[in-house]
Amino acid sequence: MGAITNLLTAVQEVSGNAGLNTAAAAQAQTQDSQNETDSVRLSEAQQAYQLYNQGLPITQIASSLSLSVAAVDNYLNISSSSS
Repeated sequence: MGAITNLLTAVQEVSGNAGLNTAAAAQAQTQDSQNETDSVRLSEAQQAYQLYNQGLPITQIASSLSLSVAAVDNYLNISSSSS
């Protein structure tokens, strides 16, 4: 009977570890799929601000975002110097 008990204990341990490994694998797969789908959408104003901080000229920012120069100026709170 001792051999059967030992065998059952060994099977239960293996089964338990397999369950843990399966759960860990499922959690890792969930985290991987979340990492693939995580993204941030920036508004036009935020994109303009980032490009401006990277040193791009206003005209190039406007062109790359398909905006007018006036719209980019407005997003960046830049007043036109028409005085």
